[in-house]
This record gives sequence, C-alpha cells and structure tokens, in this order.
Amino acid sequence: MKDSYLAKRIRGGGYAIKGALILLKTEPSIQVQAVISVLICIAGFYFDITKTEWIFQVLAIGLVLSTEGLNSSIEGIADFVHPDFHSKIGYIKDVAAGAVLFSALTAVIIACFIYLPYLFPSFFS
Repeated sequence: MKDSYLAKRIRGGGYAIKGALILLKTEPSIQVQAVISVLICIAGFYFDITKTEWIFQVLAIGLVLSTEGLNSSIEGIADFVHPDFHSKIGYIKDVAAGAVLFSALTAVIIACFIYLPYLFPSFFS
C-alpha cells in the first residue's frame, strides 16, 4: 500500500506542506508577503468585497507567494552551485527577483482596482 498511487500523492502533498512551512519559517520575504496577504484578506472582509473581487485577490496572493517561493528556490540552487560571487549567478538571481517584482506589481494593480472604489466611492461613482 505504501507505493500505491494514492499513497504517493498523499506523501507528495506532505512534502509540499513541509516546503510551504519551511518557506514561512525561514524566508523573510515570504513572511512579509504572508503578513501583507493576511492584512489584505482582513480588508476584504471589512469592505465586504464581491466574490469576483475575492477570486482576483486570492489569485494575486497566490501569484506573489508562488513566485517568491520559486525565487527563493532559484537563489538557493544558485548559491549551492556557486557559493562565491559570479556574474552569471548574479544575473540568474536578478532575473528571478524581477519575476517577483512583476507579480508583486500585478498584485498591487489588482488591489487598486478592488479597493480604490471602496476607499474613494465619490471619485469612482
């Protein structure tokens, strides 16, 4: 039973949860993003945003946390492969950080579309 398809999927899910917890415990950038995510969710409940707005908000949060996790993985691999400074490793790490920037900017734009009408209703009516 331990090598069955279902057992392997369950074990894989356990590894994914372990990885997410490791990220939350060890990566300051993920910790900051997680706190921002909680605050944005609190704002969503406060302003009673629509189901569609929740969908976009959750997708934006997932996008940022996912790219942040991938960026941390890429940086970890790069540091493992070449612990000393190397221009190509620096380039790889910069590109990975740029991907996080794109996702974070996308999330900010989505947040503006969702929350600015609630914050400034007379301006958007």
